[in-house]
Amino acid sequence: MSASSVFASLPFLPVAAALPALTRALEDGRNAVLVAPPGAGKTTLVPLHLLAAVWRGDQKLIVVEPRRVAVRGAAHRMAQLLGEETGQTVGFRTRTDSAVSAATRVEVVTEGLLLRRLLTDPLLDGTAAILFDEVHERSLDLDTALAFALDLQRALRPELRLVAMSATTDGRAFAGLLDGELIESEGRAHPIDIRHAKRDLASPRDVPDAVARAIREVFTSEQGDILAFLPGIGEIRRAEAALGDLPALVLPLHGELPTAEQDRAIRPAERRKIVLATSIAETSLTVPGVRIVVDGGFRRMPAFDPGSGLSRLETRRISRAAAA
Repeated sequence: MSASSVFASLPFLPVAAALPALTRALEDGRNAVLVAPPGAGKTTLVPLHLLAAVWRGDQKLIVVEPRRVAVRGAAHRMAQLLGEETGQTVGFRTRTDSAVSAATRVEVVTEGLLLRRLLTDPLLDGTAAILFDEVHERSLDLDTALAFALDLQRALRPELRLVAMSATTDGRAFAGLLDGELIESEGRAHPIDIRHAKRDLASPRDVPDAVARAIREVFTSEQGDILAFLPGIGEIRRAEAALGDLPALVLPLHGELPTAEQDRAIRPAERRKIVLATSIAETSLTVPGVRIVVDGGFRRMPAFDPGSGLSRLETRRISRAAAA
């Protein structure tokens, strides 16, 4: 089955309305910025849609994700939509594992891996386009890779297309940076009911117990799997211990887990599931079956220490807008 026929057979997702404009922008020019809400389908539907682009020829599309778990999740989902195994038309590479073949035409990679490839293969031979997903998650690797890609396009590969995708970034600023068209997709696939706790937390130390209490409340009153966000591994372990007596699978999800354990948290389960995650699952990743999200309201964030001249992680509050 071709990529275009697969796309035509998919259920409607909000990003579908923006795809004709994206197609025209990439046919008429070189670059585009796509802004779409979380859950719109941009991470998985856009690369499959662009497989049918005439300008691609038989070259690859590289999709860049900020985290390894998002790389694997996006590749697995796209391969599933094509009715294939990962490593055929859609493959992935991370620092720790990969699944690619001579047939791979959509390759999902981390920012660091793209940067390494740009350093070892500056022309990116055989690549028709680079799709940078979740560009609002700024990092040194992302900024450097994007700068190298722009320099390559302007100096040696004018036919190379660049696409920046995000749910929250300043689209006009990025469109100006890429000298590309801004395309916006509006609407969500499902209505969202946002509720806030009656009392604020006085300290980050209270987060694990507060999240565990909130999970217990919604576990008995609502149906579906639960995804809960906590600042780090220590908080996840404390919340996991507090929920050990619930009749559900309680699974951690963070970057230090082995690949098999991360995949287990993402895959559908026969029993009801509670996933306790860091921000690793905040973007670029859909956990099937989740109806309820519990956010503790704190994140580990890098902060510059002028005394040492280095950055260190601090646990800080997030805004209500960021949580939504």
